[in-house]
Amino acid sequence: MRTKAPNQVRVAPNSEIKTEAVLARKNKKIQNKLYEKELLKLQIELVKLQEWIKHSGLKAVVIFEGRDAAGKGGVIKRITQSLNPRVCRVVALGTPTEREKSQWYFQRYVPHLPAAGEMVLFDRSWYNRGGVERVMGFCSDEEYWEFLRACPEFERMLVRSGTILIKYWFSVSDEEQERRFQSRIGDPTKHWKLSPMDLESRSRWAEYSRAKDDLFAHTDIKQAPWYVVDADVKKRARLNCIRHLLSMIPYEDLTPKQIKLPPRQGDAGYVRPPMSDQSFVPDAY
Repeated sequence: MRTKAPNQVRVAPNSEIKTEAVLARKNKKIQNKLYEKELLKLQIELVKLQEWIKHSGLKAVVIFEGRDAAGKGGVIKRITQSLNPRVCRVVALGTPTEREKSQWYFQRYVPHLPAAGEMVLFDRSWYNRGGVERVMGFCSDEEYWEFLRACPEFERMLVRSGTILIKYWFSVSDEEQERRFQSRIGDPTKHWKLSPMDLESRSRWAEYSRAKDDLFAHTDIKQAPWYVVDADVKKRARLNCIRHLLSMIPYEDLTPKQIKLPPRQGDAGYVRPPMSDQSFVPDAY
């Protein structure tokens, strides 16, 4: 990374976060060694961004949408891996309750919006209405069209209130989604990722495609445009998305000077209780 002037506001632009990954051919996998090297660079920058958000009292919302198994959870995990959950938190809401169904549609999402000094990552969001609810018939035509009318205005209000709103759509091919679904079937640690709704989405591929096109036509607005992530190669998608996210929010490097640990306090007569009085986890390994 290039050293910058102490008070210079920075955007992490394409020319600043160097990545060797772009030298690889688009449809080929990235070697693990290169991927880990680039990911570490980006995660260090994410920590700097986090500290700037906290210091400056920024409010940031990042939305992750796309097809099932497109890799949204993977990139969210890499973003949050080194961050403070008090500053950067993930919102992944379940099925709405009967009470929530009776509320104004956006009402259940509003309490999860960030306060000053916070960044919220939505693993799916209010766009459920324009996607799964529309395709699966969980909302009426009237509710759907009202959503398309109201959503751009809701997002413009967020932006006018000072919220940074960034929207990502993870795009994956039919063949790659099929491969990932088959992988989940054979992996006991990933069975929970394969819901009946995911399986149903396979039989409605074209309907989901049309729903996505309609969403973009109504909600790809100047104040909060959609950014599409080519997600057929997971590791490439993660690096590209994180790099782009860093470029979207100007930030300064607030890394403190090297920390020196103070000397440990002396015992001063302290006597540790007998170890036999405590319950220890068995050494199974």
